[in-house]
Amino acid sequence: MNLIQLRYIREIVRQNLSISNTSEALHTSQSGVSRQVQLFEEELNLLVFQRNGKRLIGITEPGKIIVNLAERVLRELENIKKVSKEFTQKDKGTLTIAATHTQARYFLPVAVKQFMHDYPGVTLTIHQGNPTQVAEQVADGEADLGIATEAINTYEKLSCLPCYQWNRCIVAPEGHPLLDDLPLTLEKIVQYPLITYDFTVTGGSLVKHIFNQAGLEPNVVLTAIDADVIKTYVNLGLGIGLLATMAYDPERDSNLRLLDASHLFPASTTYLGLRRDAYLRDYVYDFIHILVPSLNRKVVMQALK
Repeated sequence: MNLIQLRYIREIVRQNLSISNTSEALHTSQSGVSRQVQLFEEELNLLVFQRNGKRLIGITEPGKIIVNLAERVLRELENIKKVSKEFTQKDKGTLTIAATHTQARYFLPVAVKQFMHDYPGVTLTIHQGNPTQVAEQVADGEADLGIATEAINTYEKLSCLPCYQWNRCIVAPEGHPLLDDLPLTLEKIVQYPLITYDFTVTGGSLVKHIFNQAGLEPNVVLTAIDADVIKTYVNLGLGIGLLATMAYDPERDSNLRLLDASHLFPASTTYLGLRRDAYLRDYVYDFIHILVPSLNRKVVMQALK
């Protein structure tokens, strides 16, 4: 048994049991992957994977336990490497952040600018995705931390800390009849074509629930995960937009007018997600504190425990 075999097994699971995808991801041959898995199973005298001929079709019961243990071993190995770098290359390294578009575009920039000034030797990478993708990247160790709303708070492997609360607004082109038809209500919103976030992302499921609870069906003509895309199509006159209030900038969006919708929807909470068993470099704690001043090192360490 060796670490290479554990890496192969972990990657096979990540690649949905595809040997070809695994070999491509690990830059090795398919036969090499298959051979190492076979040697591993022979040494333990049990099967990790179920097979149909040469094709892997599932994970055995003992295999599920082994996969979890392999993930834990490899995670601790990565933590050991981080400890080494913390004491030998204190101000150098990498920081990978997974975030939804709204958070990456409107919440992160100020903190990122400050962090890059304070830590010029750290390479910072931002991955964008929907909340589920963000959570999975952190859970799989592909990102050091994740910033998203709703779904990220449901993953057992993650410890989530609240960053801030936000609500929604309606944006419409100048002269749109809804702008003068106040107060704003759900009943008035459903009278017009609506452009909003995909209901699976950025608090969208909560919005859908509120409409359903009121017995209303919004006339959604277009959805997107990108607030700027929503505003672009509202500017084209294709409908009114429902988006996060922080995504509206009076100067940049001067062709659009804003109607506050916070009285129609409960506030949503954006969370910062960390893998519970991850070792965090000092500069990761510093970035979190820059991003959310109330989240100092002590608070974050307590949450991870």
